[in-house]
Amino acid sequence: MGCFFSKKSKRKSSETGDERTPQTTTVDTTTTGHAVPLGNNSEEAPKQYSWDKREKVDPKDYMLTGLRDVTVGRLPGKLNGQQFVIQECENCDIYVLDHSATVTIDDCVNCRVVLGPTKGSVFFRDCKDVKCVVACQQFRTRDCKKMEVFLCCATQPIIESSTGMKFGCFQYFYPELAFHFKDAGLSIFNNNWSNVHDFTPVSGENNWSLLPEASAVLDSVPGPDPESEFKSVRISGNPERSIVPLTKGGRRKDSEESCLFVFFAGEYATANARKLIDEATAKGFVLIQTKEVSMKPEDVKRVFQSSAEDLVEWNTKGPVIALELNGDGVVEACKSIASDVFSGTKVFVSDNKNSSSRDVDSFFNFADMQMGL
Repeated sequence: MGCFFSKKSKRKSSETGDERTPQTTTVDTTTTGHAVPLGNNSEEAPKQYSWDKREKVDPKDYMLTGLRDVTVGRLPGKLNGQQFVIQECENCDIYVLDHSATVTIDDCVNCRVVLGPTKGSVFFRDCKDVKCVVACQQFRTRDCKKMEVFLCCATQPIIESSTGMKFGCFQYFYPELAFHFKDAGLSIFNNNWSNVHDFTPVSGENNWSLLPEASAVLDSVPGPDPESEFKSVRISGNPERSIVPLTKGGRRKDSEESCLFVFFAGEYATANARKLIDEATAKGFVLIQTKEVSMKPEDVKRVFQSSAEDLVEWNTKGPVIALELNGDGVVEACKSIASDVFSGTKVFVSDNKNSSSRDVDSFFNFADMQMGL
């Protein structure tokens, strides 16, 4: 089947209301015959609750509306996970360089949009001639026309009543982006950008397609104007610097030979996966797809079969990161890389090209089922 390598709460009483009434003085003369004050006549300051101290949110800080011919957006640290709204903008360059909860974009025309990682959904409605860079849990469009989307999406992208939609793999970098992915709860390895579902297909027509493989993100969505407030953010569209690995996705593979390479959880799993991509692509091989997913012992046994015994204990340490690499001779090359570069790391690599396709199908079918794809 394959081979592997080791390497406090305040007490509430009748006196704690929103308004305290001063207590009356009670007299006790039981033992002394003198008046003894039993209460407290001094007024106390009203209690401060956590919601009283919470910073008030101004909705206008989380909205761009009715703008034309300007460069606008939000710098890193300005959203911090809030929801964001963009509406009725025309011919604008919009850079939302922070993580958010959800983003809705309505009635925008001829705009270039960059959205930092979004924990929930990004929803475009009634938009036309928009080019964008998006990372999110869920991507949807409705009643949109002519869009180019460089996408990282954890689930299956959905278009509805939309035409002329073109999709490419997310290619973007700015210094805070990796932290924003983490804050949004998104994995850079779970990207279903090319697995688009058309909710309203038309017989004989195709409402969406994939962008040419050589498409460069900055050709569609240029960097900020040097005179804008975003000039200090070091943005790059170089695929080699992209936070999300550039994958071939659903495009036709150049070779019939693919290899499954899996990193079992460890402190350096992400860095190791990136290093493998660099090593393999330098040798001319192509990254087809990636996944980061948790596995139960029974999952390991089912997916890895004869190699599972030595792998089961490792899956309890966290999610695994899997990559499909493609090209003639890729299996032997990956085995060599595993031995030379990752000898101290727990990995699984397809053992031979006759069984490697089965390895790839077995793992990624399992991963898609786990993720509801």
